[in-house]
Amino acid sequence: MPELVFFSGTMDCGKSTLALQIEHNRSARGLQGVIFTRQDRAGEGKLSSRLGLVTDAVEAGEGFDLYAHLVDRLSQGGRCDYVIADEAQFFAPDQIDQLARVVDDLGLDVFAFGITTDFRSKLFPGSQRLVELADRIEVLQVEALCWCGARATHNARTVGGLMVVEGAQVVVGDVNAGDEVGYEVLCRRHHRRRMTAASARAAALSPDVLPVDDSAPATAGSPARNGDRPMDRSADRNGDRPADRSPARTALAAGTVRS
Repeated sequence: MPELVFFSGTMDCGKSTLALQIEHNRSARGLQGVIFTRQDRAGEGKLSSRLGLVTDAVEAGEGFDLYAHLVDRLSQGGRCDYVIADEAQFFAPDQIDQLARVVDDLGLDVFAFGITTDFRSKLFPGSQRLVELADRIEVLQVEALCWCGARATHNARTVGGLMVVEGAQVVVGDVNAGDEVGYEVLCRRHHRRRMTAASARAAALSPDVLPVDDSAPATAGSPARNGDRPMDRSADRNGDRPADRSPARTALAAGTVRS
């Protein structure tokens, strides 16, 4: 039964590598596929992996009809046994609808690969449509890591190593881009705090705050050091109750009262 499968994950988790592996495995068995991509880091009409592997692909630009392209190919005697769609987050929602139609009307498996959310943690329109239509969603098991060592779940856009949260949704870049526009994967905590690896290093190199001299006398009106609250000298340590200074209690404390 043909399926539309959406392989999702953060940047740098091996999505394009898996797409190339699927293409290799199936072509090795004599199957022929069509690869669609959009705005790959290697340039137009390319499917590339950070491991250095590159293959040709069909650029699915604005207004490109994926279903019509495959129908034309098959009508002219061409062959297509499966479809791979990489960088699917950049596809328009109607192009995702076309991929679903390829599965339903042409009986072909479609393997789509893409990140789910942008640098602001908002769904890409293409990814949102895939979540709505896919027969199956697979989260890649190769976990990308935040600089702190935790599992990376969010994509951050950086300029000069510093995280930015404004700008166009689609700006092509890569991880480890230096001073240019780049991207970094972060855990949710550090994405919320906008703390990238560069800003974390800067914070670690910053001098500590000046030490406080506890022996220095407090000036008039300055807060006490016990939780910034004035200490109640009239309170007893046993339950913070006012000390009983009555003569009887004083006599008992001195041991002068006999029973």
